[in-house]
Amino acid sequence: MNHSATHTRDLIFSPAIRIFHWLRALSIFVLVITGFYISWPFLVAPETNDIQVQSYIRFAHLVFGFALTAITLVRFYLFFFGKSDIERRSFRDVSSVSSWVKNLKSYLWMGHLNKAGVYGPLQFTTYVVISLMALLICITGLVLYANVYHLGMGGMMWNSAAWITAQMGGLAQIRIWHHYMTWVFIIFVLVHVYMAIWSGIRFKHNSVDSIISGYDYHNKH
Repeated sequence: MNHSATHTRDLIFSPAIRIFHWLRALSIFVLVITGFYISWPFLVAPETNDIQVQSYIRFAHLVFGFALTAITLVRFYLFFFGKSDIERRSFRDVSSVSSWVKNLKSYLWMGHLNKAGVYGPLQFTTYVVISLMALLICITGLVLYANVYHLGMGGMMWNSAAWITAQMGGLAQIRIWHHYMTWVFIIFVLVHVYMAIWSGIRFKHNSVDSIISGYDYHNKH
């Protein structure tokens, strides 16, 4: 009996990309939870000061905020200068009208998705936008940090933070935009998880597991 393989296995995500993906996911999760608590510290009554819950929550927010900033910068570097060009190849689809048509038709169950890189044009465009949003939320977060902590790194960033604060209309506006972008990430994560599962079912490939194992599977036929 012939037991020839029906699928090919391709490495699409390097260990670095997978590690930083999950570190970013963890950072976003912690930042959303701690951020909402900082805006409404409901666990301790306002007149209570002997239990420093707010301090611990704020410390966690700062640690994972700096982690997200570092991860965002590293991911930009890996995209442009990493050894693997599988993400950069998606540029070909974004600049191709026919690829957009095929992409949208495939989501409407009217065809199959053919990609030059690891992402389709709509997926790639979405990731570019959310990466820019990550950069902006990190910048606004650093500005808020510099306006609270005036020594050390906060002091080093003070001049830049003051300029950005003035350009954005004041510290209150920066807080509002920081909050709005948090909701953008919440919505993105929900849609991202849904589409990752849907894509694996729709196109019958290793959509979700690939960000863990690094490998995707494609039918030979």
